[in-house]
Amino acid sequence: MLDPALLRGQLADTAERLKRSRDFDLDLPTLEQLETERKHIQTRTEELRNLRNTRSKAIGIAKGKGEDVTAIMAEVAAFGDELKACEARLEDNRARWDAACWRIPNLPDDSVPIGRDERDNVEVQRWGEPRSFAFPVRDHVELGARHGWLDGDAGALLSGARFTVLRGGLARLHRALAQFMLDLHTGEHGCLECNVPHIVNADALLGTGQLPKFEDDLFALRVGEQTRYLIPTAEVPLTNLVRDRIVEDDALPMRLVAHSLCFRAEAGSHGRDTRGMIRQHQFEKVELVTLCRPADSEAEHARMTRNAEVVLERLGLPYRRVLLCSGDMGFSAARTYDLEVWLPSQNTWREISSVSNCRDFQARRMQARWRNPDTGKPEPLHSLNGSGVAVGRALIAVMENYQTADGAIVVPEVLRPWLGVERIE
Repeated sequence: MLDPALLRGQLADTAERLKRSRDFDLDLPTLEQLETERKHIQTRTEELRNLRNTRSKAIGIAKGKGEDVTAIMAEVAAFGDELKACEARLEDNRARWDAACWRIPNLPDDSVPIGRDERDNVEVQRWGEPRSFAFPVRDHVELGARHGWLDGDAGALLSGARFTVLRGGLARLHRALAQFMLDLHTGEHGCLECNVPHIVNADALLGTGQLPKFEDDLFALRVGEQTRYLIPTAEVPLTNLVRDRIVEDDALPMRLVAHSLCFRAEAGSHGRDTRGMIRQHQFEKVELVTLCRPADSEAEHARMTRNAEVVLERLGLPYRRVLLCSGDMGFSAARTYDLEVWLPSQNTWREISSVSNCRDFQARRMQARWRNPDTGKPEPLHSLNGSGVAVGRALIAVMENYQTADGAIVVPEVLRPWLGVERIE
């Protein structure tokens, strides 16, 4: 959620910035009306509180003098009834204000290029050289199907389109990738490993920004009158660990990592990446989340991005880092780097990690704060999240970049301790 000061004191300027950078039309009439109404009710509420306090003191003085206080007490009672009505109206106004604000995206950082989609993203750097093959390149579907390792038909039989069954060597390689990433992030990168629920309540998704705007992309579970949701990423439960909390300064930064299943309905993606494992309803990620002081969030963004890059470098996978333009960033992000891995079968780069600095946007939605030791007061902390990295896409990249002419897959050296073999064939 944006800082209320931007919407109350700089509404027109904020609306113009959102329109220019996000192509988002702020509902100015509604917000202006709500703010005018709030000021009027707030003023009257404060007047009534002052009158009630003043007249209550008068009752005490009159009683001390032995005077009749019936009229004054009736007056105070009337003030109390109107005050309760004003407080109820004020609460209703806040609820309507919040409902309007939940759908407003974060403002991009000034360093973010203005653009509409991925064509306006800016390449920052590259690592590694794409491999040249002396034989026809197979994609991951063909490589996996030859041995029954990757079975989309079985996934469709069990669950429908965009589900896959992995068997044998591929299932082991997939597991080894996740284990390698977790050990790297907890060991060398100093993250605290967490095991989090895969089912969360609506408040958690509201806090990180998936609700209310992106409800169609979520899988909902309804038991009786209760609704819960399958997580789209471990970012949701990890970030919400500080919801409605005040974190002491010495506990920051909190650097967390979790390996989890992720579930996405992929609403609006019909016809895109329907072949194989590129875009699935169920997949796995190793997710990085950092909660930190505002002054540290830029350095933490660079650190997290570098941690994800190390995963790809250790696997020997060529990649590039891209700074996303304003129109291609996620709803909650102020600044995002995508890491894109090289896929030989497509002769192009595909996103495998997205690392975002959300600044105080999610913290305001979650009421997550830290106690500033300089002032002693609670302030919104900063939250960051990123894939470290997507396990399924890493599997695809390893399969395609390490394939052999006979259809085998050479196991990257860093994964061999978990697999005990040099090739999957």
